[in-house]
Amino acid sequence: MRTVALAVTDGMLHFELSLACEVFGSHAPAGAESWYDFQLCGPGPVRVGRFRMTPDDGLDALARAGTVIVPGWADIDRDPPAALVDAVRAAHDAGARVASLCTGAFVLAAAGLLDGGRATTHWAHTRELAARHPGVTVDPDVLYVDGGRVLTSAGKAAAMDLCLHLVRLDHGSSVANALARRLVVPPHRDGGQAQFVTTPVPEPGSHPLADLLPWALRRLDRPLTVEDLARRARMSSRHLARHFRAVTGTTPLHWLHTQCIRRAQELLETTDDTVDAVATATGMGTATTLRRHFHRTVGVPPDTYRRTFRTRSRSDAPQPPPTR
Repeated sequence: MRTVALAVTDGMLHFELSLACEVFGSHAPAGAESWYDFQLCGPGPVRVGRFRMTPDDGLDALARAGTVIVPGWADIDRDPPAALVDAVRAAHDAGARVASLCTGAFVLAAAGLLDGGRATTHWAHTRELAARHPGVTVDPDVLYVDGGRVLTSAGKAAAMDLCLHLVRLDHGSSVANALARRLVVPPHRDGGQAQFVTTPVPEPGSHPLADLLPWALRRLDRPLTVEDLARRARMSSRHLARHFRAVTGTTPLHWLHTQCIRRAQELLETTDDTVDAVATATGMGTATTLRRHFHRTVGVPPDTYRRTFRTRSRSDAPQPPPTR
């Protein structure tokens, strides 16, 4: 099974740490043919908030893991321990996938893993992260950033979004959805953390896009435009853009694009439809257009995605994640 190591030291945030334990350290959800070999790695007994924890192994064990999770760092004004920074860097150099939760991004940045790339952290600390590490492109609006072998999440609940994303990458959407149902959380949230910074999350039916969004989702097989959405909402394109930013944290065009790609992923996972048929069903028109947008957004071509994330009940289900 794939080994997931959670780095623990004094001065970490207990919410993010316990969240990672719940996702990767509990029993496998329905539909999973294998699960993670989970371990806590630290320098010795540590205090996390009001809790005392005894790690399973030392920090050097991070380098033997397939995935390393770094929880939130409580005091960003204090440098993280050099032993932790060195161990995280060594794990990455050894080939591990490294993910930070919330302010754990400051640990990854100290290890040099974010230089030249895009990252995020809790919205309250994005400016500080960018100021301290000018070589990092800090995105304050997203829930998480997947940079391949280095991933970062925004604050608190966004850590769950990233953990479920990792499960989705390793085991497919069906397993991630089953786990989300067990945890009573949404398997995927739209928009970014910008929606949590200055405005509350709207209750269903209480915002100007309450009728428009379901209407658009039912018509993803059509080449919808921003003008189509504005016409349906009976407002100007500029007015519509303001509402979209306030409600979803993104633009109408980006939201539409995201929904079409997500629908394409669902069809690739659960049907035998050709790429041409998927392109038609998602409003992309042609397989060439779908392949271009899908590869740019997801990072792999549709055919590769299908081979990897096919629903596990099918005969060509992906093999369990590799052992490390």
